[in-house]
Amino acid sequence: MCGIFAYLNYQVPRTRKEIFETLVKGLQRLEYRGYDSAGIAVDGPNKTTDINGNTICLIKKRGKVKALDEELYKKDTLDLDAKLNTHFGLAHTRWATHGEPSAVNSHPHRSDKDNEFVVIHNGIITNYKELREYLITKGYEFESETDTEVIPKLIKYVYDNRETDSITFSTLVERVIQQLEGAFALVFKSRHFPEEAVSTRRGSPLLIGVRSEHELSTEHIPIQYNSGELCFFFFPFCLAVEYYFASDASAIIEHTNKVLYLEDDDIAVVTGGKLSIHRINRQAGEDPVRAIQTLQMKMQQIMKGNFDAFMQKEIFEQPESVVNTMRGRICFDSNTVILGGLKDHLKEIKRCRRLIMIGCGTSFHAAVATRQMLEELTELPVMVELASDFLDRNTPVFRDDVCFFISQSGETADTLMALRYCKERGALTVGITNTVGSSICRETDCGVHINAGPEIGVASTKAYTSQFVALIMFGLMMSEDRLSLQKRRVEIISGLRVLPELIKKVLSLDEKIKAIANELYQQRSLLVMGRGYNYATCLEGALKIKEITYMHSEGILAGELKHGPLALIDKHMPVIMVIMKDACYTKCQNALQQVTARSGRPIILCCQDDPEVTKNAYQTIELPHTVDCLQGILSVIPLQLLSFHLAVLRGYDVSSQHSFHSIHLYKFSMSSSVLPFSFIYSSH
Repeated sequence: MCGIFAYLNYQVPRTRKEIFETLVKGLQRLEYRGYDSAGIAVDGPNKTTDINGNTICLIKKRGKVKALDEELYKKDTLDLDAKLNTHFGLAHTRWATHGEPSAVNSHPHRSDKDNEFVVIHNGIITNYKELREYLITKGYEFESETDTEVIPKLIKYVYDNRETDSITFSTLVERVIQQLEGAFALVFKSRHFPEEAVSTRRGSPLLIGVRSEHELSTEHIPIQYNSGELCFFFFPFCLAVEYYFASDASAIIEHTNKVLYLEDDDIAVVTGGKLSIHRINRQAGEDPVRAIQTLQMKMQQIMKGNFDAFMQKEIFEQPESVVNTMRGRICFDSNTVILGGLKDHLKEIKRCRRLIMIGCGTSFHAAVATRQMLEELTELPVMVELASDFLDRNTPVFRDDVCFFISQSGETADTLMALRYCKERGALTVGITNTVGSSICRETDCGVHINAGPEIGVASTKAYTSQFVALIMFGLMMSEDRLSLQKRRVEIISGLRVLPELIKKVLSLDEKIKAIANELYQQRSLLVMGRGYNYATCLEGALKIKEITYMHSEGILAGELKHGPLALIDKHMPVIMVIMKDACYTKCQNALQQVTARSGRPIILCCQDDPEVTKNAYQTIELPHTVDCLQGILSVIPLQLLSFHLAVLRGYDVSSQHSFHSIHLYKFSMSSSVLPFSFIYSSH
């Protein structure tokens, strides 16, 4: 997923060097998302003069943000000490989707050689081929292989064919986005509209941070529909103000905690230091204002601290993150659970006929991990679905279903499309996310925020255990009035009470796990086996190993061992088995016997003081024992640590993976007219 960052300082004097530093720092905060190239756009020296006497300088580089930073200071034509009272700069990290990683394919993209319009983009334009072919027939030349380049070319086409010289920047953008199909977050800069910023989104996240020494006059911005002059004035005389545009709050939080989240098809315009929001049409039930929100995350939450990588830091944050998930929701003295985000819909949820849990990757595994417990506590059928497969099958969904959409970011593409699919069919929708203001948060009927804190690492770790705990709490809340389940509820709540301390004990095994990684890191494949509550642990552990170490790994249901996987077992195949003292203990023992009978040398995750298991193990990782349905939280942590150490030993940069990223490419809108162009004109 690409990273967007832009900075506008209005009547706040900044040297060009300070502006560079702000833009580069913003990109560094987005590096965890994965990228292959980076670029910026700033006001340049007036070597050539247009009608406004403005130039835009593009600096783009393949590779790390650090390489781009070094390139900036090689530009002798740029006066780094020059003070700019008002300036708007763009910055972008690109993950290649159309065209190879290269400087020419990286963003910002330009309309022409004079850089009349430049744009940065996150998402995919699905009709770019048709747009490109049309623009070529009109004489526009393309220099990259990307889908994004059609956007600045298209806005120049609209500008060149404008009906009046008084056309506004926002009107140009409005006409352009009506021709785009796919997902996008866009930020525009133009020589024709100096010191103005225009941004918009459809299906891809974008937020705006606001910073000023003066108090904001309001925290609600009225939306302007097609005409009128509803603008958001922060101060009577438009005093000094700074705006930060980003695809992720982590790039903004060190500057300000006052942010505005754009909705699909919002067009945010900053001109003369004033921010306004424009939309083409008003839809029924639509909120006519956008609220300025206060972010709760702190700067230290997104810093590595004493850890080598964000992933490592987040693994060790799990004792605190699970506490934050439970805080204020569980009363351990009265054994009650209250999820405030669900309480207004609890009666409707209890009347449902079926629970459907939908997610991708790690979020899907959190649903698998808690399915058995939810079936037990709710006495309802529980379906667990991969969002992509759920959509491919056109799965029947009914009005008396309750559908859960699990996503750390709240922006996962397939999960978001599945949400809209279920809403169309009248089901009650529930979001389980870690990101306030995300698309899933906004579009579901109700939900639970897992409060795990920012997850910067490429591979999800603490979000998994917090999702796990949140779903457990949902089951406990659903069963609160069932007398037959009270003993079981008390057992689980007691287990949750001591869970943070047990996680700390598991984390203390880090050195032992690192030693095991030393024995495994040169292997090409690794099998992880278990069953019952720990099958999800195997799936999640194998996923972590794959996405971080690039080693083939497979999570195997131990009950299926005889149906194919056993053929892979020999003394050379590394095997990890999860065998805990639960209802599947004897069955897992049988699987262990089958592995050792074929000269397998299993590394076993087991409970402390279990001689029956340890006597057949090559090595063991002994874990504290807890309630069966919570054991998966403890057993997954050694696999998280193992994947981290394997990646480091294999020489990979855990903080910046180049072959994996969570996919957040969003809603596709197929309704706009493409060829010939049919612009809907409006004035602002």
